[in-house]
Amino acid sequence: MKNVAKIAAPTLLLGAVLMLAACGGSKDATEEKTAPAKEASAEGDDHGAEGEAGHEEGEAGHGEEAGGHEEEGAEKTTIPQEEADKSGVKVAKVSEGAIKNELEVQGVLTPMEGGVAQVAARYPGVVRALRANVGDTVRQGQALAVVHSNLSLTSYTITAPISGVVLSRQGSVGGVAAEGQPLFEIGNLSKVWVDLHVFGADAQYLRPGVAVTVSRLYDNVSATTTIERVLPSTSTASQSLVARAALPNEDGFWRPGTAVKAQITMSTSDAGVVIPQSAIQSMDGKDVVFVRDGDTYTARPVKLGDRDSTQVAVLEGVKAGEDIVVTQSYLVKADIEKSGATHAH
Repeated sequence: MKNVAKIAAPTLLLGAVLMLAACGGSKDATEEKTAPAKEASAEGDDHGAEGEAGHEEGEAGHGEEAGGHEEEGAEKTTIPQEEADKSGVKVAKVSEGAIKNELEVQGVLTPMEGGVAQVAARYPGVVRALRANVGDTVRQGQALAVVHSNLSLTSYTITAPISGVVLSRQGSVGGVAAEGQPLFEIGNLSKVWVDLHVFGADAQYLRPGVAVTVSRLYDNVSATTTIERVLPSTSTASQSLVARAALPNEDGFWRPGTAVKAQITMSTSDAGVVIPQSAIQSMDGKDVVFVRDGDTYTARPVKLGDRDSTQVAVLEGVKAGEDIVVTQSYLVKADIEKSGATHAH
């Protein structure tokens, strides 16, 4: 038993030493394993900080880029060119021009001298035929009527002395036409006069060469011409001075006897940038025009100045050379408002 105790003691001592060594080694290993982890964590924190900083810079850059776009958030719409063409939307470049100081007057359309011809029977007789009606277009030399003469007992043909439109027709087939009796009145209305009536001191602006814009009352179609002459006497009924200007009338829509309005240009003044009044619309209580860039139409607020019957000066908002809608601008406005209502829902 004593020998056993002597042998056991060294054995226990050796086990204790091994256990201590094991504990020491485990601690060192743990520290070695932990150190790289801490370094990795530190590096991760650094990378995270750099990532957040980069993200913030990215957001800042994006914000600067957005802020640099002058029309960010502006009301706009996209209309393909083909659709715009079908809708009659027309675009023109903004330009510099002048504003007119105008006098508005009333006028009446009349046939030009020498433009109306009477077609009469040369000899008395019975009307055998009438070959034209009111409103018909006839050419010079065209047969208009046949009359059987009471004198020669033969028939003769009456022809058109000028080309034009039949304004009136008298007589009837089978009736008797007296010598010199008018059967037709023909008017060459390819050009007509517009007689402008001006009163009092405004008559000082009437002289040949002065520009005039004439507008029909029923459809507001306008034509630009100049005063050709001022009549030497006043109109007895109205006591107005009368100035005459010629209007081309190839389509026949400027009809004699029709009342018109006209703007006589008294003076002009340079106005910088000018645009047609048809380009202007109102949105959210502001005057706007629609600027086109490709197929995109953007509502651009404008500050307006002086205007005349057709144009208005622009003080702020657009510059010369930009493309704006000048015809059917209300359709672009409606499309933008429709798009806004859709996005709101």
